Amino acid sequence: MNGSDPDWSLYRSFLTVLREGSLSAAARSLGLTQPTIARHIEALETSIGFELFVRSRQGLNPTEGALELKPYAEELAATTAAMMRAASGQGAAVKGTVRVSASEVMGAEVLPPILTKLRERYPQLEIELVLSNTVANLLRRDADIAVRMVEPSQEALVIKRIGMVTLGLHAHKRYLGRAGRPRNLAGLEHHSLIGFDRETPEIRSMRERTKGLERIHFAFRADSDLAQVMAIRAGFGIGICQVALARRDPDLERVLPGAFELKLGLWLAMHENLRSTPRCRAMFDGLAAGLMTYVD
Repeated sequence: MNGSDPDWSLYRSFLTVLREGSLSAAARSLGLTQPTIARHIEALETSIGFELFVRSRQGLNPTEGALELKPYAEELAATTAAMMRAASGQGAAVKGTVRVSASEVMGAEVLPPILTKLRERYPQLEIELVLSNTVANLLRRDADIAVRMVEPSQEALVIKRIGMVTLGLHAHKRYLGRAGRPRNLAGLEHHSLIGFDRETPEIRSMRERTKGLERIHFAFRADSDLAQVMAIRAGFGIGICQVALARRDPDLERVLPGAFELKLGLWLAMHENLRSTPRCRAMFDGLAAGLMTYVD
């Protein structure tokens, strides 16, 4: 290293090239020119003393050193974004940006009407909604507030248990009219079933708790919970859906309610340093109130 501290913009360009795979794609993403991005990468390489990318026919391949720097650049990006959100909400008024993380189904199907009411109540509130089934790191400030289906285990968090969410098997009326209803769990093997592609520890635990579904073969597989819900609505077959969500659609019917039911907890969490921040406190309380009307 040459002893000087690289400008943050160099790390931002480096991280964007890592994510996009080329200088041109990174330039489009950041609204800069390709030569500017190239100069940023060259300046960062000069500052740290080693090469970050190797050119290939497929684009730019990161070196081992670049991959080692990646988590630190991501932490810088998260910290910078959190700093800007904090700056946007200074003062006693409920204003500025709050970043909320939630699973795909909760974020796309359940939260929008709750967030709409919050925006109507606080017109200066701005919302960033991150849809991901991975758990956001609130201590690293990936998000300000997280809606979680697994109990948070990190310290230094404000945590509120909302209640339980019931999951059941559902299908569209059109599918049931075509394929008939299974009489028991064993009868599911004769139906088009909708499920996951890759088995995560959470899904493995769920399967182990559900006798009769351990060796089910899925006709439709997707790692996206939202895609699975859409397949149920399209009449593809039978899949797992939140009971409260399915009730909103008169064309969806529950299948084998007495034989299959799962209950998952629902929690809200935010970093304890944000509890006195007006925008985050208002968002946390508003989400809690809205979600408590949704759960069992």
